[in-house]
Amino acid sequence: MKRAEIEKKLKKELDKERYAHTLGVMYTAAAMAMAHQADMEQAMYAGLLHDCAKCISNHDKLKICKKNKIFVSPSEERRPFLLHAKLGAYFARKTYGVEDKEILHAIQVHTTGEPGMNTLDKIIYIADYIEPNRNKAPNLEEARRLAFEDLDRAMLKILSDTLNYLERKGGEIDPLTVETYEYFKEVIQ
Repeated sequence: MKRAEIEKKLKKELDKERYAHTLGVMYTAAAMAMAHQADMEQAMYAGLLHDCAKCISNHDKLKICKKNKIFVSPSEERRPFLLHAKLGAYFARKTYGVEDKEILHAIQVHTTGEPGMNTLDKIIYIADYIEPNRNKAPNLEEARRLAFEDLDRAMLKILSDTLNYLERKGGEIDPLTVETYEYFKEVIQ
């Protein structure tokens, strides 16, 4: 599917705020791809489709995963909203015809991250956090600056802030996010 067709379809599928966020991530990812000599088209497609499964109910997310034999971790079972990343990759392939494995992987890991992320993975993870419609995250200006200077340092900053936020809030922390944080801590040292 062409990008314009996907945009049109997503505008109908997503609520107004989620659609605005999606476009923000797409354009932020494109700018980051230019800054880091990455493939801009890949970044735009991954950014555009990263939340394509976000507006599905948690009950349906679990049901669709089980029906299509998509692995659900115990953490995702308890917090099915996290499944929108895996389901997003699934829908990007099945519904939107994306076959590029790097785009699908970037969508799949944009919520928890994972150790050993490639450049596109990092761009989508970071763009999702820093896009212009976001304004409540701590240290957002620093994360935005780092996003265009050093992807690994930007990842570490965002992961650190996310873990601190979840600890303060008393929210459950996905083990993969902790693994990803530890990985980038080691990379930076």
